[in-house]
Amino acid sequence: MMNQIVKEEINEQRIIDQIRCLGIDMIDEAHSGHPGIVLGAAPILYTLYAHHLRVNPKNPNFYNRDRFVMSAGHGSALLYATLFFSCYDLTLDDLKAFRKIDSKTPGHPEYNKTPGVDATTGPLGQGFATAVGMAMAEATLRTRYNKEKELINFNTYVLCSDGDLMEGISYEAASLAGTLKLNKLIVLYDSNDICLDSETKKTFNEDISMRFLSQGWNVIKVPEGNNYELINKAIEEAKLSIDKPTLIEVKTTIGEYSKYQGTPKVHGTPLEKEDIKQIKERVGIRDIPFAISQNLVDEMQFLINERCADIENEFNESLNSLSEEDKKELEYFMNDDKSIKWKEIFYDAPEGNEESTRDTSKKILNAIVKDCPYMFGGSADLFKANKTYIDDGEDFSSENYLGKNIFYGVREHAMGAISNGLALCGFRPYASTFLSFMDYLKPSMRLSAMMNQAVIYIFSHDSISVGEDGPTHQPVEQLLSLRSLPNLDTFRPADANEVIGSYKYILEKQNGPSAITLSRNTVPILEETKVGEVEKGGYIALDTNKKPDGIVISSGEELHQVLQVAKRLKTKGIEIRVVSMPNLGRFLKQSEEYIENILPVEIRKIVVEASSEFSWSKLIYNIKYLITLDEFGASGSKEDVYKKYGFDVDSLEEKIENLLK
Repeated sequence: MMNQIVKEEINEQRIIDQIRCLGIDMIDEAHSGHPGIVLGAAPILYTLYAHHLRVNPKNPNFYNRDRFVMSAGHGSALLYATLFFSCYDLTLDDLKAFRKIDSKTPGHPEYNKTPGVDATTGPLGQGFATAVGMAMAEATLRTRYNKEKELINFNTYVLCSDGDLMEGISYEAASLAGTLKLNKLIVLYDSNDICLDSETKKTFNEDISMRFLSQGWNVIKVPEGNNYELINKAIEEAKLSIDKPTLIEVKTTIGEYSKYQGTPKVHGTPLEKEDIKQIKERVGIRDIPFAISQNLVDEMQFLINERCADIENEFNESLNSLSEEDKKELEYFMNDDKSIKWKEIFYDAPEGNEESTRDTSKKILNAIVKDCPYMFGGSADLFKANKTYIDDGEDFSSENYLGKNIFYGVREHAMGAISNGLALCGFRPYASTFLSFMDYLKPSMRLSAMMNQAVIYIFSHDSISVGEDGPTHQPVEQLLSLRSLPNLDTFRPADANEVIGSYKYILEKQNGPSAITLSRNTVPILEETKVGEVEKGGYIALDTNKKPDGIVISSGEELHQVLQVAKRLKTKGIEIRVVSMPNLGRFLKQSEEYIENILPVEIRKIVVEASSEFSWSKLIYNIKYLITLDEFGASGSKEDVYKKYGFDVDSLEEKIENLLK
């Protein structure tokens, strides 16, 4: 049937209306969803998929495909209906299961759940910023591998809403994208002047065109959002840009054809049956749920196939022209296994055998990243403080897309989401800031964990011991937040040995995000810590010759005080086992036998950590054995702050001795 299709006779408006009706049928079946964007933005998504997006629906993960990010994730029904028409592996039964448990069509798009979904979206603005990371990935890969032939050349497209552009993360990401001149980033802005609560004029009335122009973008306006020909011309123009990303503002009517069109009522509430009926009558579609014309499906698939039939073969042929080394590198980007083989790294211990863990981290990163094509990253204006700058690694910029150091500026929100975009294109990116600022990255970290992406989050200044900067810069509850995030490995190493062990585990694991928290202060490199034991999460750092009188568990800088206390109390006849716990989550996943061997049930246990008590509820059941911190810190020297909150050696000795008597 496909061969009999005559391109000039394809009824494109009818395909658009069929997609609209299929989307509202899904929402009606689920009794849940957002019909307004389905009816208003269908011409945008149809035009993109039918005439521009370079994809292979039979192989949705084909590497050199154009990326599409549905930043307006509430429009998932529109996306799924379009994917169905585009011949992705979705059936009508899948569409009927919209928003139902374990279906391929969840309420908001989820990566690795639905064929053709390139990123998990939902929190507004996240998709926009993630797409900036994808465009950065394309720029560096294109620069690295397009030596003799054009190999990597994908565009990254986004559909965003007014809500996306209200969120601050989109401002941060757009500013950086313009600075970096990411010309293969094209954002389609569904501009309908309506948000969930009201018309946007109550909350959002700046000149978006001027905003993006001032950030170094091209701006193209499409005044009639129901005119796919105008949308098509705008995308064609955007693809010609050589030095700027492009925003295409498409003026649409939310809920087009609904009796509630142009109002907030049609944003997030399923339509009434009578409204669905009159919409279908108006566009000439049968009023039968999920009734589709196979001819229309075939016509859209014909348009995609005509444009994209050979793109994967062309890419594979170009791959064969690469050197074996380049080909092997690209295989890493295309494969799911993101482990990096740990090489023996020469670690130069400092004179005096003392070093802050952030300085050790710098040495490890510099030993690995500079010559590793899969890793690069940056800091939110804290390179010097986080110690994450790669010496001689050059800076990532519009003049040098091969630079290893990304200057994010003071943009923690965007940094996290951009890192996800880099990871979704196969990289092992890292992002760094102070631990107390971790909360700015939290939404992006959640998505890293949901998508199982191998992003590394590096947080320095991980304790109240940062001192003089005061409570705004002294983390208290952040470790708890990291440890409670599903699928995130969180390390808090005590010294150089544990930093090395942490990075070894992080780099060798196949996938998933990790966080490592690091001290600002210089600490001794301990004889008691063990590189090879870090992967177990917790281990015995100091033991007794007989059954211990108590076990003290600690992590990070506090482990140093605890070891001193244990040695003092030994002279008083109190025998203490000290357990280092660089990764509580990893420890709790060990066998019962291992946990019992480290922490026998019959022996009293005490936790010492200048952080929230709630991390430790699975190990300690009596809060009096928790020497933790559940209030904000204070400005002063490290010594005075530790003394004020009882984490100096003298105070800890007294507390632990009293608890064990």
